[in-house]
Amino acid sequence: MAKSSIKQRLAPVNPPSAPSKELHVFPNPAPERDYTIRFAIDEFTCLCPLTGQPDFARFAIEMVCDKLCVELKSLKMYFWSYRNEGAFHEKVTNTILDDIVQATRPRFARIRADWNVRGGIYTEVVAEYRKKGWKPAPPVALPAGENA
Repeated sequence: MAKSSIKQRLAPVNPPSAPSKELHVFPNPAPERDYTIRFAIDEFTCLCPLTGQPDFARFAIEMVCDKLCVELKSLKMYFWSYRNEGAFHEKVTNTILDDIVQATRPRFARIRADWNVRGGIYTEVVAEYRKKGWKPAPPVALPAGENA
């Protein structure tokens, strides 16, 4: 029987990435215009502060940035940082909104957290921030085309 050569991947000495509460930003490439950036985070995990059991959620973030945008990898690492923290659904949703607002100072931000069923109860938490004095442009209603 031939000897098989098993090649096992070794863990790196320093992991290539790690969770972090630091949100990085970059200059908005079109600050003269209101436009919406949407993020979807489908794999959020934190712990129930009472039982220690994992809670799972899907987050949707909508932002109208002003001078700064949030950098995606830092947002990913930020969401990852909650994995081993205990937090009530309402608290963690509002804290995430506060941290994004503090880092980017947007014109508008909305976060929706859709929490998986726990004890037969489905929870959705929506939190919003609106910069003082900012008003969105009225929506444009376009006529339906022939093929619509």
